[in-house]
Amino acid sequence: MPAHLILGGARSGKSRHAESLAVASGLPVTVIATAEALDDEMKARIRRHQDDRPAGWRTVETPVALAATLAREAAEGRCVIVDCLTLWLSNLMADACNVADPAMAELPPALHAERAALLETLPTLRGEVLLVANEVGLGLVPDTALGRFFRDEAGRLNQMVAAACERVTFVAAGLPLALKGGT
Repeated sequence: MPAHLILGGARSGKSRHAESLAVASGLPVTVIATAEALDDEMKARIRRHQDDRPAGWRTVETPVALAATLAREAAEGRCVIVDCLTLWLSNLMADACNVADPAMAELPPALHAERAALLETLPTLRGEVLLVANEVGLGLVPDTALGRFFRDEAGRLNQMVAAACERVTFVAAGLPLALKGGT
């Protein structure tokens, strides 16, 4: 079954929507979490997400190697939620760049390779795959070159993943809007 991309802004309800689709699937669920608990606020945020999930759901923490983890975890009769692609991109940028040049014009090779691996893997996946991502292009223009580069790359990633997915949903104020492939 082709993947489903769920986009939305911060606190829009996109993760909750993905979780409701996973529950409705009736399948065993694995959450691939890309967040890293690097400070107390992020630790608390991750804990809230974990506490909100139904008991019995597995969590696999994967800050960088997303394509390989998806290939291993996605299977017939299973549902996988990736939460979220935007944090994954941020992790890749932090690992690959360590910001040698904040005005870079293109992705460093390591980021390019991981993004290419994800895009190659998506059409091969089996089972139900729900990908959560932030739509970051609706807000203010970032005031730093690195911030603008991140915003641009997040937008490009969302476009590429959306093209590879059978379904795309935008969530605002907890309300899903089908952009591609029905609700």
